Amino acid sequence: MLSRVADSIYWMARYVERAENLARLCDVNQQLLLDLPESAGAQWMPIVYATGEEEQFAERFGQPTQENVVRFVSFDLANPSSILQCLTIARENARGIREIISSEMWEQVNRFWLMVRDAALDPSVPGDPHAFFTQVKQASHTFVGIAYLTMTHNEAWHFARMGRLLERADATSRILDVKHYILLPELTDIGTPFDELHWTAILKSASAFEMYRKQHGVVRPASVAEFLLLEHKFPRSVRYGVTKAERSLHAITGRPIGSYLTTAEQKLGRLRGDLEEVEVTDIVASGMHEWLDALQNRLAGVGAAVFDTFFALRPLPAASTRS
Repeated sequence: MLSRVADSIYWMARYVERAENLARLCDVNQQLLLDLPESAGAQWMPIVYATGEEEQFAERFGQPTQENVVRFVSFDLANPSSILQCLTIARENARGIREIISSEMWEQVNRFWLMVRDAALDPSVPGDPHAFFTQVKQASHTFVGIAYLTMTHNEAWHFARMGRLLERADATSRILDVKHYILLPELTDIGTPFDELHWTAILKSASAFEMYRKQHGVVRPASVAEFLLLEHKFPRSVRYGVTKAERSLHAITGRPIGSYLTTAEQKLGRLRGDLEEVEVTDIVASGMHEWLDALQNRLAGVGAAVFDTFFALRPLPAASTRS
């Protein structure tokens, strides 16, 4: 496949997934605040931390109120991680490969972008964004379903799936990191109903609450971390995403899993192997934040290796001269 096409479909899928994950994080935070006592305060700055754009937010918006954070994360085109900017990039990538994707996929990306653009003009959304975030999640689910059902599961489809799953794995790790490192205000809250509300919110942010309760029952921090990081059957866990992304990578290269010729195969294969072997007790013992930070660095390394392997432009070999 031409690197331009592979690059476009990979990033189209990643940015659609990123838009959904931002909506999930913001929506669950808003719903969580409705359940907390007023003395807990409105905690919106962790959402900005999760995007990695806290300096830009502070310069342009100042106070992390709900309205400011929702505008920044949802509609600010100057924010490279906003929902509207993600969909603008996804739409432009989709436009360039309309001959590769199905017409239904293009129409859904375009509808998705139009919906978010129109919401950006509605002054009531920042004050009550739940309906908007629900629409974003549903539109993303529709896109994924349309892609699955209307596109041949060929090399292009595997690039899209690999991009989506790597983005999802990174988002899940960041959501957990925000909870563990930032959201909990006082050590005295650990193990209290206040703490349980936060961990329940994290599960809900990944649509994992019901499946977790069926498997584990009581909400316990270590069990929640294990479920979202290491559960191999839950589709939003880090291990599931990395495992399926590796399968798509090998479907693209045509080599069996365990054959690591490219750097991308090596890095993704080693990460998948480590996730299969690690125990949640090891993660807690090494420090949750430190482990998650290392995981995010490794996922970034996988992304860079995918870029270098498939998308980076390389100079043509010099033409030979004859004497």
